[in-house]
Amino acid sequence: MLGFLKTPVVITAEINVNLVALTVMGLISRLWGLSYPRAVVFDEVYYGQFVSLYMKRIFFVDDSGPPFGHMLLALGGYLGGFDGNFLWNRIGAEYSMNVPVWSLRLLPALAGALCVPLAYQILVELQFSHCAALGAALLILLENSLITQSRFMLLESILIFFILLAVLSYLKFYNLQRHSSFSGSWWFWLLLTGVACSCAVGVKYMGLFTYMLLLAIAGLHFWHMIGDQNLSNVSLMCHFLARGLALIVIPVAMYLSFFYVHLTLLYRSGPHDQIMTSAFQASLEGGLARITQGQPLEVAYGSQITLRNVLGKPMQCWLHSHTNTYPIRYENGRGSSHQQQVTCYPFKDVNNWWIVKDPGMQQLVVSNPPRPVRHGHIVQLVHGITTRYLNTHDVAAPLSPHSQEVSCYIDYNISMPAQNLWRVEIVNRESDTDVWKTILSEVRFVHVNTSAVLKAIISHFQLSGASLPEWGYRQLEVVGEKLSKGYHQSMVWNVEEHRYGKSQEQKEREVELHSPTQMDISKNLSFMAKFAELQWKILTLKNEDTEHKYSSSALDWITMDTNIAYWLHPTSGAQIHLLGNVVTWASANVAALVYTCLSLWYLIRRRRKIYDIPEGAWQLWVSAGGICVGGWAVNYLPFFLMEKTLFLYHYLPALTFQILLIPVVLQHLSDHLCRSLLPKSMFSALIVAWVSSVYLVYCTFSPVT
Repeated sequence: MLGFLKTPVVITAEINVNLVALTVMGLISRLWGLSYPRAVVFDEVYYGQFVSLYMKRIFFVDDSGPPFGHMLLALGGYLGGFDGNFLWNRIGAEYSMNVPVWSLRLLPALAGALCVPLAYQILVELQFSHCAALGAALLILLENSLITQSRFMLLESILIFFILLAVLSYLKFYNLQRHSSFSGSWWFWLLLTGVACSCAVGVKYMGLFTYMLLLAIAGLHFWHMIGDQNLSNVSLMCHFLARGLALIVIPVAMYLSFFYVHLTLLYRSGPHDQIMTSAFQASLEGGLARITQGQPLEVAYGSQITLRNVLGKPMQCWLHSHTNTYPIRYENGRGSSHQQQVTCYPFKDVNNWWIVKDPGMQQLVVSNPPRPVRHGHIVQLVHGITTRYLNTHDVAAPLSPHSQEVSCYIDYNISMPAQNLWRVEIVNRESDTDVWKTILSEVRFVHVNTSAVLKAIISHFQLSGASLPEWGYRQLEVVGEKLSKGYHQSMVWNVEEHRYGKSQEQKEREVELHSPTQMDISKNLSFMAKFAELQWKILTLKNEDTEHKYSSSALDWITMDTNIAYWLHPTSGAQIHLLGNVVTWASANVAALVYTCLSLWYLIRRRRKIYDIPEGAWQLWVSAGGICVGGWAVNYLPFFLMEKTLFLYHYLPALTFQILLIPVVLQHLSDHLCRSLLPKSMFSALIVAWVSSVYLVYCTFSPVT
């Protein structure tokens, strides 16, 4: 019974010494002296702000991409005990002692180091020799630009890591497909492909390019499977569902989870709130939530409200009026109605309060029980402080002469009657009987007499900085816009602050308007509603692109006609530059050119039924090109269509794929074009000289790397 104890328990393991050595060298090159310089380096000034906001749980929006990459950087800060207290205001600023520099830079450095063994394994899985795989890994190891980008609190190395991990996982899955479908390892690598793709997209939207490439390759491989008569219909359906689950469902679910964690962590109000809707702002702790907590949900006749324009960019603003009137004549000689001004004011103010009045009744208080306002109801909007009615008429607006002037009506006893009836249209209604709700409802006010829609002219401010002149206190213009001119978000408003009016007398009402609300009703958005709004803001919010002295065009990257000075020591003159290994970049371009020319030559010859290389070598050549050339193309060519400020580091994912192509081309030339001993020997000598020059350039540039 205890016979198994008579023999020792032996565990054997295979260790790839090449892989271990490459991993160690990658870690040394990326982690050595990681805390130097102890100062803000280039875009650390940008990402560091978000790390601090994570540490303080303050909400923010970054239009550069999804939050997963920022969360990884924040994880480094959390592990290092960072409290978020540092002013990220300039490149070169010395870090204070509370900033864990090594910890903040650790994850990008680890990701950059692991790209070296990943490159090795990708070439092995592509069925190339270990010598070629070793060459690819060494080129990644000695690429100065990849080292520089890995050693600071930046996202490109993390992005490249997940891209390479996705490619390697898919190749391992595909190679297992032939002999062990639906095994544990088959499922592991398939699922890891989807996970890595979602992580790449979650770091930066550039990861979407490689994700689409892998989906296309997976689709092509499945198309070939359909033609395999040895596979039954049930088996094909299982393969299809497995790929759909791993490559589509799981990445989508993970992408949503990134936002869920992001929104769970950032529950406090912050400086980026103003571009979000009132409902979103009210879901955050502090800020608007502190003001709006406990407001009545349903807007009723007699309600006192503030109306915020839904557009919210470039700045939020509220419907506003004050005692001043439009000038009798404008500077250009056009006349006005001389009525009370109505504007959109970008600050909270008591003059932002309006009272919703029933046109058929005189009272300005909420009845008991309250009579809610519904979609399609006709209302009058009474300015709370001046008690004048919101009005529009066929008079040209001050800055937008093709639109109607909006005012608060003053009766001058002339032939200009009041036109102050407005129809409430709830834009996001579920039915035509929906009640107008605080924060949640987005409404348009359609003028009954002229069918004009109440609109804030925020675009004037956005495009040229124009606002009303001094007589309008530089506030934003509000006009009546004809519906025939189309729908725009600047025509939509929502109730932000709300109370049920109780005071009929004006003096008492003014005191009431200055006081906070008392009721306690919470209005929380669901996760999907918050995700949809935040995702839309990330995709549509565009910071004004300014010309940067280190910006470049996509054409400059191929020949490395540009570099970026990342850091300069204020006294010693020590510098760090993002600068590539010139030999590697030139070799990558030559490899891409050779691959393209050889592929065209082979295709033409094969069309003529002339086969220069065996079928197996041709399939290997095509599959390697699909990954390497395809990866380079999808990560590079889209930048020619982008209208944004571009930098050299945007090219690094494409460069990585191009570097992987170099040993592919070299091995192909050695195996199929150098067929005798002498050419092979000469070719090997050239490769040794070339690798030596790569190392020499690396050493030359390493002081600024």
